[in-house]
Amino acid sequence: MVLFVLGFVLGAFCLQQMPVLQDLTWSLSILPFVFIHVFLRKAQFKFISLFQVQLLLLIALMCGFFWSAAFATYRLADALPDNWQNKPIELVGVVSSVPVVTEQGLRFNFSVEQVLTKEAAVPKHLSLNVYRKRTQQPQVNETAEFSELDAGQRWQLVVRLKRPHSVQNPHGFDFESWSLAENIRATGSIKGKPTLLDEFVWRPQYIVERIRQLVKQRIADVLTNQPYNGVVQALVMGDDSQISVKDWQLFLRTGITHLMSISGLHITMLSGLMFVAVNFAWRRIPGLGNKVPTRKAATFAAVLTALIYALIAGFSVPTQRTLYMLMVFGVALWTGRRFVIAQVLAMALLIVVLIDPWAVISAGFWLSFGAVALLSFAMGARVAPPHWLKIAIQTQWAVTIGMLPLLLIMFHQASIISPVANAVAIPLISFFVTPLALLGSFLPIDWPLHLAYYLLEHCVVFLNWLNKLPVSVWQQHAPALWTLVPAIIGVFWMLLPRGVPLRWLGFFGFLPMMLILPIRPLPGEMKATILDVGQGLSVLVQTSKHTLLYDAGAKFNAQSDAGSRVVVPFLRGEGVKMLDGFIVTHDDNDHSGGMDSVLALMQVDWFASSMPEPVTIPPNTERMKCYAGQSWHWDGVDFEMLYPNLSDYENTEIKDNDRSCVLKITSESGSLLLTGDIERHAETSLVLENSSSEAAILKSDVLVVPHHGSKTSSTTDFVEAVAPRIAIFTVGYLNRFKHPRPEVTDRYKSIGSSLYQSDHDGAIELSFSKHRDLPQIVVTNWRAQRKRYWHDKF
Repeated sequence: MVLFVLGFVLGAFCLQQMPVLQDLTWSLSILPFVFIHVFLRKAQFKFISLFQVQLLLLIALMCGFFWSAAFATYRLADALPDNWQNKPIELVGVVSSVPVVTEQGLRFNFSVEQVLTKEAAVPKHLSLNVYRKRTQQPQVNETAEFSELDAGQRWQLVVRLKRPHSVQNPHGFDFESWSLAENIRATGSIKGKPTLLDEFVWRPQYIVERIRQLVKQRIADVLTNQPYNGVVQALVMGDDSQISVKDWQLFLRTGITHLMSISGLHITMLSGLMFVAVNFAWRRIPGLGNKVPTRKAATFAAVLTALIYALIAGFSVPTQRTLYMLMVFGVALWTGRRFVIAQVLAMALLIVVLIDPWAVISAGFWLSFGAVALLSFAMGARVAPPHWLKIAIQTQWAVTIGMLPLLLIMFHQASIISPVANAVAIPLISFFVTPLALLGSFLPIDWPLHLAYYLLEHCVVFLNWLNKLPVSVWQQHAPALWTLVPAIIGVFWMLLPRGVPLRWLGFFGFLPMMLILPIRPLPGEMKATILDVGQGLSVLVQTSKHTLLYDAGAKFNAQSDAGSRVVVPFLRGEGVKMLDGFIVTHDDNDHSGGMDSVLALMQVDWFASSMPEPVTIPPNTERMKCYAGQSWHWDGVDFEMLYPNLSDYENTEIKDNDRSCVLKITSESGSLLLTGDIERHAETSLVLENSSSEAAILKSDVLVVPHHGSKTSSTTDFVEAVAPRIAIFTVGYLNRFKHPRPEVTDRYKSIGSSLYQSDHDGAIELSFSKHRDLPQIVVTNWRAQRKRYWHDKF
């Protein structure tokens, strides 16, 4: 049983790594192996028992692979046709999720029932946004214009839709895979005023969502304007959308993120309380025990409580794992069968993957099941039960050490102070805050919510104190996937029972994960990564011992920007702990929006920009203006600032775009020209300077095209002066500016340039190196290198 489940999960995982889906007719190839396995079992050849085990594992792997392929084929078939992207479509459908307040308005899921626009084809499940008018201010719980929007309502509305599309970068989040797993097959916004058709559609899924919305509304009403209101919502109903980025960073650094939303621990605690309550009452009511045994009645009530709580909590992977394990235990008790913990965990694992094959690529899946498996291994098979304090210490040790490899692979960091933080937070959150919050959410009394908030607030104070300790988090580069194998072997060796000799040798299993560093360029070489930040720009340049960041992408809203979502995760994944230089070309959101996050989260030696003075810079960072004539030499690579001139800062008629810092970088194997958002005025100035110079200062092998390919840039003279072999456009998917403009791309094609676009190619890595003493520029685009079957086709 356990072996089959592990093979099935491995097969599902293998499918999620495929660049394209295989034809389902290949699933018939499993039949010969099944026939052979059945024949061997009936023949009972003892000498080939090992072969039978291997065959069973292969069959299980193929079952998992093709089961997941069938799911994926069915779901991908429900797609938005390319020719209906960004076009108005009139629909009738139901709000199928609790609306989430965003800075711009509301976001909610929408189940399509009818398409009114002729010949339009629309997926059944959408994610829609209602954007607030610019003059409106955010309300506490809703927007002013759509305060009546509730889960379960039927609306007629006009939308503009896009296929799910995300930026693609190493060490980054893949929104396209998340959308597929959540069955969101298109995203878009509402145009015009929608029409409410039905106040509520009476279906089970909508009843659950309406209850969730009422719970959320009650918490918001009782805890109005409280900073940790969103944390209470997450604990009660699994909606973590209102937790601030600052609080998430605190929970991540202290290692308690698993507590700040619905976790298996919360469900186990609540169902345990119900078991005790029913067990107590059942024994004291005459006659009940004779009809249904007390333990069976209490177990049924506990499982039912877990099911209801899981539904209210949004049915996340940790809640599913706990619920299915409790159900297996309940079935075992009612039927009189006995299961070992490995079988229970395997059954829960199988049910989760059968229902949701994409769970195997989520961090929560591996962390949730991995933690239970580790605790079962570390705490099981003991001769005598130890003291409760010793159990608590051993549990923290097992989880801290056991989860370290997965945390480093997935998040590139682990909290050093997490054992102390969890020792306080687990009992406080699980046994006091969560039960009180649930009590106050479902009963018309306010004091439990206020008391829960009071305890939570003091818990956060303690966590902030821990976070200020000199060493609180271990951060490092993203380890190679293969290093997970020796690390896991080391973990299991270290968690063996007392008496096993040399358990400390398990530490050596972690060494490959921590000591094998990313490869840096050799002296005279460089690597440049043009990150995919949507409609914006961010470029990382690495030499042998130095690192330069050029721009930081856009700011999306008050809590999210490209700096924190794309740039910093990439820097940490690449093992960059300090920026030797940081250039922000000009004061435009799509270039400077992520600046504050980078400066706050990374150590920066010096900062250069054409931006006005009121920019907050850390005290240990040197600040300067960028201007033509600046130059420096790093590890055999030359850096030269070509623009703007110092006199341009005094000219108030020059636009911000035309003050962009233009940087040329020259290595032994080629040159790169970074131009920001310069337009016709700046390009003309540079061309004149180029024509009067003895050296062709503009001539470059690679050009990051000015202003994303706008029609106001890339003049014919400038394009001919640079004459790049490779031209790169950094643009957002289906952006409203329609960049790059066709006439601009034609200019580069006419001189023979190879063209790349970040929306099509993802992050683009340029390796300027030598091969057999010959200079070469190797171009790698992330979307092609890490292609998956769910990624949009271009």
